[in-house]
Amino acid sequence: MELTPPTDDVAERADAYAAAPLLNCLIREVARPYPDPGGRRTYRLPGGDRLLRVRDGRRPTAPEVYAEGGWQRIDHPELVKLVAEELRRHTGLSNDELPAEMIDSREAVAALLAARDRAPVPEGPYIRSEQALVTGHPYHPAPKARGGGPAASWLPYAPEAHARFPLVLLGVREDLVAEEGDTSALDALGLAPPGYRLLPAHPWQLELVGRDLAEAFADGRLLRLGTTARSVWPTAAVRTVHVPGTDLFLKFSLDVRITNDVRRLWRHDLGRLRRTDTAVATAFAHLPGRAAWLSDRGYRTAAFAFEELAVVVRDGLGEHLVPGATPLLAAALAEGFDGNPLDGPADPALWWEAYLRQVIPPVLGAFARHGVVLEAHLQNSLIAVDAAGLPVQALFRDAEGVKLLPDVSRAAGWERLVYCLVVNHLSEIAAALAERHPGLDPWPAARRELACHDLPEAAALLTSPTVPGKTNLLLRWTNADGAAARYQPLPNPLVSAWIPG
Repeated sequence: MELTPPTDDVAERADAYAAAPLLNCLIREVARPYPDPGGRRTYRLPGGDRLLRVRDGRRPTAPEVYAEGGWQRIDHPELVKLVAEELRRHTGLSNDELPAEMIDSREAVAALLAARDRAPVPEGPYIRSEQALVTGHPYHPAPKARGGGPAASWLPYAPEAHARFPLVLLGVREDLVAEEGDTSALDALGLAPPGYRLLPAHPWQLELVGRDLAEAFADGRLLRLGTTARSVWPTAAVRTVHVPGTDLFLKFSLDVRITNDVRRLWRHDLGRLRRTDTAVATAFAHLPGRAAWLSDRGYRTAAFAFEELAVVVRDGLGEHLVPGATPLLAAALAEGFDGNPLDGPADPALWWEAYLRQVIPPVLGAFARHGVVLEAHLQNSLIAVDAAGLPVQALFRDAEGVKLLPDVSRAAGWERLVYCLVVNHLSEIAAALAERHPGLDPWPAARRELACHDLPEAAALLTSPTVPGKTNLLLRWTNADGAAARYQPLPNPLVSAWIPG
């Protein structure tokens, strides 16, 4: 693929896209508010002698630093340098890897914007929503980093570039297949010769680990069997694809760091997949209402390349979706895309109340009645809307991120639930809705919905002064394990919405 240099317009847009989440992290985790007579959002940085101000909004832009008696605009490279200097002062630690990821993320955004300008937009609103996340995680310092490789190596597989591609079909010798659960759907993707089982592979992952598999191809443990007859659509998770026609999702290993983790299907996670998924599926079978769980049915791989070639088989949407409803990725509602129901609800307050009724009860019910902690963040949540754009169903996915009680303590599980549901999910949808409809206060309705649930933790949440915010910038700067979430207290918007009577 030949890549053309970004135009000035693309470069400016890329700077803005890349700066917003980095500024969000810096402001949330490190900076402290500072009064500004001009009314701009201004902060003191931890070094003690520098001030930062930004243009107000849900996605901060136009960063300026006060120096030499005046405000000076800084571009993205200067912002990265500033963040690195402040973190060294704040933590006493150095880190050369994260600044490189920040630059890589910005370069990836530029490549994605240029590709989106040329690519045909998918017709279906669901795929458009899955492929809408150009900003990505709004509170991560490098949400679009792709491992530092050239754009030509990953752009053909990027959902944000409206990519679609066939999967590579491999044959694994039958006595060397490792699998658990129901993986029968994989056998419908092609034909394997006698003595072999079919194993689809993500072409990018195969390129990344191909050298390690050369001997297996040479001695016949692995065969190349061509590609799938139809192309698949990569979803927002990058390594998970939707297989049209069969209405199936497949999740692959991908030896690339995306946000906090190298996205490999680790053996220990695969080992507990069935137990976790069964617990969640059982919980949803007993919950009232229409909410659905997209089950991770099982996995298949090669015993000699267990993590490298693993693939998880996930339910499609059709068997779970309310008839006539259109599923949309929750994260895309906050990001924005053509067909976003937030853009034109006849009654935004009514829309928001319907959204809360679909999303909150299943998350709290699974926790309270079944000890299941859903990772109900924006990227793991789908919202189905009717013909008028009104939310009628919530669907959740990804057993890998689910926690079960008592594997984690009830307190730790609740903290994680509040972060994913309230801070990551509801806060972003609420802010996006309020941005489009000035004067709307979303939080009283959220408070009313939470108050409907007879759960001690929910009652306590309504009076807690703070909620837990994940510190992705500090987590990455200190090289903490991606799964070892660290939280800091943030003002609780549910409390500010309550005026004692």
